[in-house]
Amino acid sequence: MKKSILGLLLLTILFSCKSSVNVTEKKPLCEVLLEQNDGGGNINFYEILTEPKEIKMLQNDEKLKRKISTNDLQQSNFVILNMGEKPTGGYSITVDSVTETDTNIVIKVKEINPEPGAMLTQNITYPYTVIKINSKKPITVQ
Repeated sequence: MKKSILGLLLLTILFSCKSSVNVTEKKPLCEVLLEQNDGGGNINFYEILTEPKEIKMLQNDEKLKRKISTNDLQQSNFVILNMGEKPTGGYSITVDSVTETDTNIVIKVKEINPEPGAMLTQNITYPYTVIKINSKKPITVQ
C-alpha cells in the first residue's frame, strides 16, 4: 500500500512539473524595409537614424509604419540610402553587404544603373532604400 501511494505521489510530482524552453528568434542583422525608385532625395546621400525621435518620423510614413515596432526604437538603427535625382527609370540603390565587427556595423552600398540601350521610362526618378539594422552599434556606410 505504501509503495502504491509513493508511486502515485512520484507520478503526480513528475507530471505536474512544467518545463519551459525559452526560444529567442535570431533576427537577421539587416532587413530591407522599402526599395523605391521614386520618392527619395534630390541628392545622393545616406542618413543614419539612431535616436528614437528620428525613428518615429519613419513610423509616420504610410509604407513603413507597419514595418517598425516600438521595440525597434530601442533595439535597432535605420539607414536611408538616397541615390539622388536620375534622368530616367532603371536606377536603384541597395545593400551589397552588411558586416558586424566588435565595435560597429559596416554597410556596403550598391548603386545599379540601367544597361546601355535599355528601354527606360522617360521621367525623372529619385531612387531610395530604407533598411533596418538590428543592432545599436555605430554604423559606417561605404
